[in-house]
Amino acid sequence: GSLANLRWALAVDPANRSLQQWHQQAQQLRAEGLPTLPSTIGQERAANPFLRTQEVEVVRAAERRAGHSHATPVEVFASLREWKNDFK
Repeated sequence: GSLANLRWALAVDPANRSLQQWHQQAQQLRAEGLPTLPSTIGQERAANPFLRTQEVEVVRAAERRAGHSHATPVEVFASLREWKNDFK
C-alpha cells in the first residue's frame, strides 16, 4: 500500500522534507480510517524517488545499494526498481 511505498521512499531519501511530511500525513489519515490516496503530482515530484533519478541524494542512495556508480538516470531507476522489489 501507499504507507509501504512511503517507507521505502524514506529508506532511499530520508532527509527529504516533503517526503517526511507526506509520510506523516498518510499515517494520520490511516489512523483516522481515511484513504491515503490519491496523491498529487506535486507530492509525487517532490517525494517519489522514481521521479527524482537526477537528484544527488537519490543517485547516491541507489549507488550505495547497488555497490557501483550509475552513469544515467535509467541506471538509477533500474537500481531503485530492484531495491523496491526487495524491500520488506
